[in-house]
Amino acid sequence: MNARDQLRSLPGVDELARAIDLPAPHALLVSEARAVLEECRERIRRGETLAEEPREALERRLRALLGPSLRRVINATGVILHTNLGRAPLPAFPAPAGYCNLEYDLDAGRRGKRDVHAAPLLERLLGAPGIVVNNNAAAVFLALHELACGGEVIVSRGELIEIGDGFRIPEIMQRSGARLVEVGTTNRTRIDDYRHAITPDTRLLMRVHPSNFVIQGFAGRPSIEDLCALGRERGIPVYEDLGSGCLTDLSPYGVHEPLPQASLRAGAGLVSFSGDKLLGGPQAGILAGKPDIIQRLRRNPMFRALRVDKLIYSALEQALRLTLLEKWDELPVLRMIRLSPEEIAARARALAGELNAAGAGIQAEIVKGESLLGGGSTPGQALPTYLLAVSPRAAELERRLRSHTPPVIARIDNDRLLLDLRTVDPADDATVLRALLA
Repeated sequence: MNARDQLRSLPGVDELARAIDLPAPHALLVSEARAVLEECRERIRRGETLAEEPREALERRLRALLGPSLRRVINATGVILHTNLGRAPLPAFPAPAGYCNLEYDLDAGRRGKRDVHAAPLLERLLGAPGIVVNNNAAAVFLALHELACGGEVIVSRGELIEIGDGFRIPEIMQRSGARLVEVGTTNRTRIDDYRHAITPDTRLLMRVHPSNFVIQGFAGRPSIEDLCALGRERGIPVYEDLGSGCLTDLSPYGVHEPLPQASLRAGAGLVSFSGDKLLGGPQAGILAGKPDIIQRLRRNPMFRALRVDKLIYSALEQALRLTLLEKWDELPVLRMIRLSPEEIAARARALAGELNAAGAGIQAEIVKGESLLGGGSTPGQALPTYLLAVSPRAAELERRLRSHTPPVIARIDNDRLLLDLRTVDPADDATVLRALLA
């Protein structure tokens, strides 16, 4: 069939709209039908084959509009803080329907502050007051804008990092109005490097935790205690950006990250970190420190522009409360980190047995592997695990899992589909099995 005949064979807009039996307004059906037919005509004019019939294309477009785009997925990659999958898996939290007391003091019967939903928990966990903004990049910007705009900030060259997606410490400092003063070298910085760089324009001594890379070998930098001692000596506040938001000592489980509580006890005037990494909560940036500094940040006009909404406060409050009460198994991130390889292996063996017994033409075996923290945290640190390795037709199986409801995200290595159950809720093991056998 030539192009002219193909164009003539296309249905009319009203005919195509009437052929669809979906709960959508007539105006939407007509608008989407018109768009689908125009796309078909363009493909025919270019000499391309239509990938699907107009009715199929219209149904696909409408189903995408009628259903939520943001969907729950099962993460079987073994990357706990998977940036593409929303980083920290959230604990169950009570999202209030309808109205809520976001900025209303129920006891006093008058307007209140939204800070109160997280501030008491932060102060008990950190021993210092804190505020919340929409992510840690915003926290860094707000701190620099308030404490160092028009002045100098001293930072080690080894800490001028790029956090991700082009967010670089030197550039955010420039945007904040602060002037960067680099000291030391990439691999070594001494306390005297900071001391000799201080001028009457110095507003801040800044320390950045390199949470997404590691410098090994002949390397070193002053301890936070030494930097705080210099700050007290010269009357300059010390600010440390810790990034990963680890509030609990995870070293017994093989994860070694600095704690903001330790930095505050050492004398840091301000710390910042993420809410959606090792804290296990929603995307947020948390700033905590000396009361006068926190008050300055709260009064900065940018604080209102960077503040978070009721859903973030609700999820963050739950994560902080579970941390305070040490209910580790109710915080998915900490539950996953604490899992032993033997626990994971037992679940993987059970699934492998079911798959091999099903006679579905696939073979499953258990192999040793490593889980990653991910999310720009703990570089060079991995957790031992056992993987469920499935073959053959790994690419076909991977596509099948992604198209399942809910989607299951796995990875391929050496023509085998690998699933790490560390990042799969045990209640989802049966769903993973059904997806593989579908």
